[in-house]
Amino acid sequence: MDAFTDVHGTAEDGWEPVRTAFAQNFTRRGDAGAAFALYRHGRKVVDLWGGAASAGEPSGKPWAEDTVQIVRSATKGVAAACLLLLHQRGQLDLDAPVGAYWSEFKAHGKERVTVRDVLAHRAGVPALDTPLTPEQALDGTTGPRAVAAQKPQFPPGAAHGYHAHTYGWLVAELVLRASGRTVGRFVAEEIARPLGLDLWVGLPPGQAHRVGGTAETVTPEPAVSGALRARPKRSVQDAYADPESLTMRAFGAISPRPDENDPAYRAGELPAANGITDARSLARFYAALIGELTDGPRLFVPATLTAARTVESEGPDRVLIVNTRFGLGYMLHGPASPLLAPGSFGHPGRGGCLGFADPASGIGFGYVTNAMQKNVTADPRAQALVRAVRECLR
Repeated sequence: MDAFTDVHGTAEDGWEPVRTAFAQNFTRRGDAGAAFALYRHGRKVVDLWGGAASAGEPSGKPWAEDTVQIVRSATKGVAAACLLLLHQRGQLDLDAPVGAYWSEFKAHGKERVTVRDVLAHRAGVPALDTPLTPEQALDGTTGPRAVAAQKPQFPPGAAHGYHAHTYGWLVAELVLRASGRTVGRFVAEEIARPLGLDLWVGLPPGQAHRVGGTAETVTPEPAVSGALRARPKRSVQDAYADPESLTMRAFGAISPRPDENDPAYRAGELPAANGITDARSLARFYAALIGELTDGPRLFVPATLTAARTVESEGPDRVLIVNTRFGLGYMLHGPASPLLAPGSFGHPGRGGCLGFADPASGIGFGYVTNAMQKNVTADPRAQALVRAVRECLR
């Protein structure tokens, strides 16, 4: 089989290994439909797509140049930019208590939680005692109200744990309180429109026909024994196997799991989980965080960029179990979330998607896929592309 079968788009001279890696994701690593784009020093150098627009339907509609895809937690990097832009404009103080903007959040000893803690996953509320239904999660009020009323699961500020879903309600409410706009409107007006991105948190009806369908490509987790429940969690696999673990409670803050192919879910505003975009927009977004685009503005001034990628939380993650590293809303390069180089920052999406920037090399990276595999970070398809980019930079 031709290594480039079913791959469309362009890779400039010198970036051929990236095209090869992208093609091999289909032939060797189980991709169904996907796209990849790369910016270097503000200019697009790779723009590829291929496969089927809906995972599980290889004979259906092909992935087109304008296909967009839900990117799960890769949305968190876009959400972080909203708070950082508000800080950059003097509308939000990162070191102010969340309660200064949102008085209801002070309940149960959370009065000292800062905006910085929220972005660094130190707020102490990664899970809810009572999970929300998908309808409640999407209504714009029940989620923030539940997080505000939640008793912390670990001392706020003293440890960190990945806020898989609650991060979105925290960020959304802070954006609303500081700007008077919903997070979806803020993204549209302050990020997507100035940069010319196909990027939404809350999909407009007129764009629904462009979204590819997602599908899980993994088997269900095995049932857990009582002995496993009782022992300390030594790995994320242990934690995933125990429905009572903080890990599963954090990822299960919305229950049952929402149907990502449901138009109502796609139209809602969940800045931790349901952003919809394409690879070129994700790469362009990250390129704009670190410098001027050849045809667009820069988003972060140097001081904001430095703050975004400075280590805020590092070490054992109460939710992901492994050691993680976070800046202000962004995962930082490390063993748990390998990016391009030590200075890289960005965010993966559970199941495969990945967006990040590397200031030293001027890289903005975007990979989206509809074949959701059993990975929170370090997806093998995304990592194959990272390795290929690294090879091209040598």
